[in-house]
Amino acid sequence: MYLGFADMNAGFLIIIAALILGLVARSQVTGTYRRFSQVATGKGMSGARTAREILDSYGLSNIDVRQIAGTLTDHYDPSKGVLNLSAGVFGGTSIAAVGVAAHEAGHAVQDAMGYSPFQIRQKLVPVANLGSQMLFPLIIGGLFFRITELYYIGAALYGAALLFQLVTLPVEFDASRRAVVYLGQSGSMSSGELNGVKKVLTAASMTYVAAALASLGQMVWLLLAGRRR
Repeated sequence: MYLGFADMNAGFLIIIAALILGLVARSQVTGTYRRFSQVATGKGMSGARTAREILDSYGLSNIDVRQIAGTLTDHYDPSKGVLNLSAGVFGGTSIAAVGVAAHEAGHAVQDAMGYSPFQIRQKLVPVANLGSQMLFPLIIGGLFFRITELYYIGAALYGAALLFQLVTLPVEFDASRRAVVYLGQSGSMSSGELNGVKKVLTAASMTYVAAALASLGQMVWLLLAGRRR
């Protein structure tokens, strides 16, 4: 397998650009979260209470809301039916805490309502994890030892990982939309506070866009490599 100099440059430029975008996105979400984590909501609602109210409003009293360690480690675990919130979000009464909690509750609602992109993403998790772990051993092995089968197996697995990243985008955008709609309709936040929530969730969504672009860039590099076989 031979990869032309121009193709190598094109592939690497795509990957580097995606990595830079990822760094910028992570910096933005950290800064935005820090900014709005210092602005308390007028009604003093905590992230845990917000999540609990959203879940209960959908009849999801069976889903526990728990506190976990870390910062921005918040996530919904569909296998255990648990909504995990970091300490700052669980007990925090800031705009950022309420927004993040509402977003994560949105994932639980997606699960309960059978939201198709969420279900597809969950089915892709095992394959995506395998693809991420085996990509480089298979690709490097195929390139170095000139074993075509290894290269294509690696490319196929990584294609599944890329699909996972792409499906993640509508899942995350929809969870944020649900969060904003609920908070707006519940009357628990002022319009200014709701705008703050939108900024926090928009910044967070950009990290997923960056991850998808990074995966897409790597896939383009693989396709360019395959074209030069």
